[in-house]
Amino acid sequence: MLNKTMMTNMLLTILTALVLFSCSKDDPGTPPPEPPTPPGEGDLDLPPLDPQLVAEGKDIFRYDTFGDETFWTDVLQMNKVVETAVSPATALSVGLKVDAEALPAPVVEAIQNGEVDLNDPQTTLVLLQLNAVVGVQGQVSENSDGSLSLDRMGVTCALCHSTVDDSFAAGIGKRLDGWANRDLDPGLIISLSPALDQETKDVYASWGPGIYDPRFNHDGLNNPVVIPPAYGLYGLPKAIFTGDGDIEHEPVGPVAYWNRYVAVTQMHGHGYFLDDRIDWEVDYREDDDLVTDKLPALQAYQFSISAPAPPAGSFDGAAAVRGKALFSGKAQCASCHSGPLFTDVVDGGKLHPPSASVALDKDYVKRSATKQWRVSPLKGIWQHPPYFHDGSAATLEDVVSRYNQEHNLNLSASEQADLTEYLKSL
Repeated sequence: MLNKTMMTNMLLTILTALVLFSCSKDDPGTPPPEPPTPPGEGDLDLPPLDPQLVAEGKDIFRYDTFGDETFWTDVLQMNKVVETAVSPATALSVGLKVDAEALPAPVVEAIQNGEVDLNDPQTTLVLLQLNAVVGVQGQVSENSDGSLSLDRMGVTCALCHSTVDDSFAAGIGKRLDGWANRDLDPGLIISLSPALDQETKDVYASWGPGIYDPRFNHDGLNNPVVIPPAYGLYGLPKAIFTGDGDIEHEPVGPVAYWNRYVAVTQMHGHGYFLDDRIDWEVDYREDDDLVTDKLPALQAYQFSISAPAPPAGSFDGAAAVRGKALFSGKAQCASCHSGPLFTDVVDGGKLHPPSASVALDKDYVKRSATKQWRVSPLKGIWQHPPYFHDGSAATLEDVVSRYNQEHNLNLSASEQADLTEYLKSL
C-alpha cells in the first residue's frame, strides 16, 4: 500500500502535469506582435483642429518674421542688397516666388502689357509694398525724388515652405503653402550679404537650389539637405526625418519643436531655443519673446495642410494597382511604410538606426539629436523630387531602383515600373 507521503507526491506530480498541459494547450503565453497596419489604412482618430487657431497660424506662416529683421537687416544688410541689385527677374531666377493674388488688377494688367520693368530693383520694392513676395517682408519708404528705399526686411516660414502654382507666369501664381520650394537657392541669396567673409560666402553659394543646411551655423559642417515639405504632418509623433521633434522636447508638439528651432536658430527671430541633446542654447530675445506664443497656431496651420493629390493622368492606374500589391508584398515597402500615413513612426514614435537609410550621405544623421532616422510619410511624394534627405535620387524611378539594389529585392524592370506608378498615385 502507498503511504500518505507517497500519495501526496503522486497527486502533486499529476496536478503539475495537468497545469503544464493546460498552459501549453490553452495559454499561448506572450502573444505575437500585432502585424503592421496595411499601408494607407487605419485611423489615427485625431481631434479636429480649431479653425480660429488654424487661421491665426496661416497668417503667422505667411507673414510673421518673429522680429528677424534685426538679423536680415542689421547684421546681413540684405535690405541694401535687394534695394540695389535684386530685380524681379533676378528674384525669380533664384527661386523667389510672387503671390499673384496680392497684385492689384492695374498691376496685373501692366505686367501683361509689358509696361512693368522686371529688370528694375525698384519694381521689387513695389512688390514688397504689396506684400506679394512669398516669404519676404519689407518696410519700404519713398524718397524725396520719388524713388523707393527698403528700410528693413525679414523672412517668414513661407520662404522655404511655400511656392506658387505658376498660374500667371513662371514663379508667379497662387500660393501653395506647405510645398517645399525646391527652386529656391537660399545659400546663394545669403551669400550676397556684404557682412560675410568670402570663405563663408563660398560655402553658402555651393549648396544650390532646394538645398539648405539647418545645422551649419551650429557645428560648422557643410552637409546640406533638401528642403522638406510641410504638409501631411498631422498625426506624426516625431518631426523631421531624424525625428528630433516630439512633445518630450517641445510640449506644444513635434512640429512646434522644429518651428522653434528654425524661427530662432535659422531665421534669428526673437526667441529662445534649447536642446541639450545637441548641446545648443540660443537666445535672441530682446526683452521679448516673439516665438513661443505663436507656436500652437503655427503648428495647427501646418497640421491643416493635407498632402496634395496627384494630378489627373499623372500615373498609370492599372500599373499602380499591380504596384500596390508589390508594395505590401515582394518589395517589402510596407514593413516600414505602414499605416494611414505610410510610416511606422506612428507606432510609438519608432525610429531606425543609421544603417537603415539607403541615401548616399551617411553623415548627416550623426549631427541630429536622435542619431536615427524616421520613416518618411509617402502621401504627396510625387510632388517633391529629388528624394532622400541628400537629394541623391532624382526621380521615383531612381528611388525604386536604389531599394531594389540595396535590399536585393530582385524586382524585374516591369515590377519596378509598376511600383513607381503606385508611388506616383499616393
